[in-house]
Formats: sequence, C-alpha cells, structure tokens
Amino acid sequence: MRRSGLLHAELNRVIAAMGHTDTLVIGDVGLPVPPGVPCIDLAVLPGTPSFATVFEAVYAQLAVESATVASEIRSRNPAMVVLRDRLEGEGVHVDELPHDDFKRLCARAVAVVRTGETAPYANVILHAGVTF
Repeated sequence: MRRSGLLHAELNRVIAAMGHTDTLVIGDVGLPVPPGVPCIDLAVLPGTPSFATVFEAVYAQLAVESATVASEIRSRNPAMVVLRDRLEGEGVHVDELPHDDFKRLCARAVAVVRTGETAPYANVILHAGVTF
C-alpha cells in the first residue's frame, strides 16, 4: 500500500504506462466517454470527488507537456480559466478548442477519468511529457 499521493490502483497503472504524447482526460460527471476508451469512474455523488481534487492528484504524478481545454471555459467556468493560467505559468502549453472538438479528441485518450464535478466544462486533456 502506498503511504501518500495517488492511491487509486487503476489510475496509477494508467499513468505509469503512459508514454510521451499519450493523453489522459479528466472530466466532469457529464462528459461522454467515447466508445472503446477505458473509463476510470470515480464519481460517488454530485460534486464528489471534485475536478480540482482529482486534477491535483493526477498532476502531481504525471509529467505534463501540454493540456487542452474547451474554449467555453472563458464564459462558463472561471475556475478552469484560473487553472489554465496556472498551467501556462508553470510552462505547460494549453490549447483551447470548442467543446465539440474537445470531445472528439477524447477518443484518442488512454483513459477518461470521470469525476463527480458538476461545474460546466470542468474537463482537461493532459498530454504526457517526459521526465528527462
């Protein structure tokens, strides 16, 4: 058993197996999961776990080169704008796409992590980087 950090066994396995440029989606409770893409469903209750909690746990474990968010965050989800700006400040390039294009990109992910988040457009595609 791990002492700290990300404890979810399946999520740890997915992150450990990711290679450079592989993608992992962290999504709100309503984000559709494309056919054939594994879903790690963490949702327990509306809002639990939150997007922020899951994002922070994953981000602490995954080398992230870039990220993708829906452009609708600018008018619908100020917390995601703050996250976007934080990532950019940490040297992570962030692309913004219309939500429909974002959903299409999810089909390429190694997995979609479903949170209990109910805020609109609380979704991110994380593109794996390298640690060397």
